[in-house]
Amino acid sequence: MTSRHPRGFASDNCAGVHPAVLEALVAANAGHVLGYGADEHTRAAEARLAAHFGERARGFLVFGGTAANVLGLRAACRPGQAVICAEGAHLSVDEGGGPEVIAGVKVLTASTEHGKLTPRLVEGQLGRVGDVHAAQPRLVSISQCTEVGTVYTPDEIRALAEHAHAHGMSLHMDGARLSNAAAALGVSLGALTADVGVDIVSFGGTKNGLMGAEAVVFLRGELAVDFEYVRKQSLQLASKMRFLAAQFTAFLTDDLWLRCASRSNAMAARLAGAVAGVPGLRITRPVETNVVFATLPTAASAALRESFAFYMWDQARGEVRWMCAWDTTEADVDEFAHAVRKVLTQAA
Repeated sequence: MTSRHPRGFASDNCAGVHPAVLEALVAANAGHVLGYGADEHTRAAEARLAAHFGERARGFLVFGGTAANVLGLRAACRPGQAVICAEGAHLSVDEGGGPEVIAGVKVLTASTEHGKLTPRLVEGQLGRVGDVHAAQPRLVSISQCTEVGTVYTPDEIRALAEHAHAHGMSLHMDGARLSNAAAALGVSLGALTADVGVDIVSFGGTKNGLMGAEAVVFLRGELAVDFEYVRKQSLQLASKMRFLAAQFTAFLTDDLWLRCASRSNAMAARLAGAVAGVPGLRITRPVETNVVFATLPTAASAALRESFAFYMWDQARGEVRWMCAWDTTEADVDEFAHAVRKVLTQAA
């Protein structure tokens, strides 16, 4: 007898693999294929990445999002230099010190409004440029979408890129959920990256229907020089690269990336609409992509978590995070929203 795994709202990482991606993996499994990326599957994936990010883009496949971020830092920075990011950025709080330990890069953080850096906030981190006693900023890193689900517009990214370049820095994008941001804005992946001056993108697939596949995409060719050796040295060169590549080829064909991201965004909007105005609940962040943040009484959160998985985002404030995924359904959302209303009504 097969048990049902309920679709909770803890993370889009909790979702399974999209059927089209599984089909691509099965197809790639046929026969013997040269390893380490010397195969037609990898060439096809690299071509698809270039089609979306620009013909000059060079994409390198890796296993995980932390690796994509940290290897991007390794490519752009020398040990002892610094990266500037938002204080809540994944680089700073959720990568186990990887930027410091593996890339040897100091992380400088700025307090932001809803997770978004601005040129003014970056400028505030440049006061010790030229001081031999301070780590020198070499990279600005933004998350798109941010860790609280907000989205940078193309104009906002262009302003950050121009400011970074004017100060001799590069602009990196943690694009673990770049697909969600592009879907929310109704623009292409290139419109949020290559077209507005981004230099390096950590392009995520795992949170949007892939099975452990990410890419480091260089939009300035000189930053990619010798990166194949950096990837190997950092334990991220897949021997059976075809299985990462086949996933990206499927992902970037027939707008699968867009369909998956649009679905998860729509489910978050549905959830926000269903619980807005419920007494005792307040939505705390703009709902722009596939996540809803809200505050509600601690006892109500505890009662809901007996049946539904989700994270406490800020225990002191009673703020929770409800994340939707590519496979979240209207029924999932409606069932959860009904439970939220019921618990809060009983608590009133």
